[in-house]
Amino acid sequence: MFHKEGLNIILSTFVITAILIIALDYFEVKNALPIKIFLIIMLGLVLQFFRNPKITVNKNENHILSAVDGKVVIIEEVFEPEFFKEKKLQVSVFMSPLNVHVTRYPMSGDIIFSKYHPGAYLVAWHPKSSTKNERTTIVLKNKVFGEILYRQIAGAIARRIVNYAKVGDLAEQGKDAGFIKFGSRVDFFLPIGTKLNVKLNQKVKGGITVIATKD
Repeated sequence: MFHKEGLNIILSTFVITAILIIALDYFEVKNALPIKIFLIIMLGLVLQFFRNPKITVNKNENHILSAVDGKVVIIEEVFEPEFFKEKKLQVSVFMSPLNVHVTRYPMSGDIIFSKYHPGAYLVAWHPKSSTKNERTTIVLKNKVFGEILYRQIAGAIARRIVNYAKVGDLAEQGKDAGFIKFGSRVDFFLPIGTKLNVKLNQKVKGGITVIATKD
């Protein structure tokens, strides 16, 4: 199963690959086999990047779930300058091109803020990527955790962030909230004192891994 955001790219890549392989045979190009293998590998990489496997969401109103697949690369208290304008607990998850890049709502609640920012394309693990790169900022609010912010950040390869969150809508935990194409990061900004359930360098799964809990 593939994500809808990748269907056009998948179709284009398949058609181009097929045309090039047919052309190699038609013109009887010497040593064409390595080229064909390369083309097929590239098609395979595109297919795996846009995969959207079915999951069983670990729904729980007392949990904040990871919004994406990846690895936890930052856990620290920082000043969040865009929405809260105060210190928050930041948890960042880096996604490699091999990860599933679907973004899922980390908790259920009201969408009270959603904003797109054009920007640069620093590598996603760069300290300034959270405020300098192309990104979207979304804030959810519910009675259990109050307000939490998550930010989709484009990486050095990513060139388009898709965000489905609209102010006034109701987010459902684990549901599809967007997509980041070709490498990226997601930052979570949680209330200071939030009980975390993850550690640095831990691998996480979107809609499944519990990032934080409420006693």
